[in-house]
Amino acid sequence: MMKIDVFPHIMPEKYKEALFQKATAGFYASQYVDVVPTLFDLDLRFRIMDYFEDYVQILTIASPPIEVAVGPKDAVDLAKIANDELAELVRKNPYRFPAAVACLPMSDLDAALKEVDRAIGELHFRGVQVYTDVNGKPLDLPEFDALYAKMVEYNLPIWLHPVRPITVPDYSTEDTSKYSIWDMLGWPYDTSVAMTRLVISGILERFPELKIITHHAGGMIPFFADRIGEGYDFNEREGFNYKKHLRKPVLDYYRMFYNDTAIYGNTAGLMCAHAFFGAEQLLFGTDMPYDNQIGHRFIRETIRSVEEMSITDAEKKLIFEDNAKKIMRLPL
Repeated sequence: MMKIDVFPHIMPEKYKEALFQKATAGFYASQYVDVVPTLFDLDLRFRIMDYFEDYVQILTIASPPIEVAVGPKDAVDLAKIANDELAELVRKNPYRFPAAVACLPMSDLDAALKEVDRAIGELHFRGVQVYTDVNGKPLDLPEFDALYAKMVEYNLPIWLHPVRPITVPDYSTEDTSKYSIWDMLGWPYDTSVAMTRLVISGILERFPELKIITHHAGGMIPFFADRIGEGYDFNEREGFNYKKHLRKPVLDYYRMFYNDTAIYGNTAGLMCAHAFFGAEQLLFGTDMPYDNQIGHRFIRETIRSVEEMSITDAEKKLIFEDNAKKIMRLPL
């Protein structure tokens, strides 16, 4: 069966050069970009992809969020450069890259909305990528409603990527995070926080057709689902009825999220996600190329972990290809 990777990352050459020219001093991305050549070296990426039969990628621009790296004006310019280059990659390599996901300048929401229209209407992208916060702003602020309404209108998904810099300390007595805790544990936590804000604020109540794809199998939510459900029930006994404006049980809203399989080969973790979300809400995604084999390991191990799930072949087909085709309306 086809394997449609919905969450690989790429940093095309022109965008990479423009990003580093405009980025503010102390910008951290150069620390990892240079050691992961598969981000920008297409020949190397293709050689890795060729190991895997019927494997294709839906392209997403690699972190960092451009609104973190540069000011609003430069973010608008960079988003256009990124999206034009992604569109060219899809045009030249349709059998490797059947679609792309738009990079948005979220520090200028009016410009971001215009870029959504250009990316989807003119470049034929199949969704947009946002991060779990916008320069510290939570995604449930009313100012972002226009983006959600537009994506419902287009009937295409939002990719939700976590973001937490090393400058967010693990303890209040320290200045920075240590031991890569900021991304290994902080990113799944930030994903879970963003999902919760979208649920409890009522965003998914008001936009029930909104499609959001989380990275890393829904973060902490599948494992802690019962704790979350019971916690909000207990809040009422304490006098905090956070869910009074919601018409359905809290966990029903969490189950509205779509989620990728990028937990690096952990079949037990995927079964946990499957038990909570169901096969219809899981999509094959690898986080390629951020492994010590610059992409090969994550693809190989994610394929293996899905194939070893104790589910039917029909459900595996949903995860590997059918769900992506459906929610992105891919003509494959």
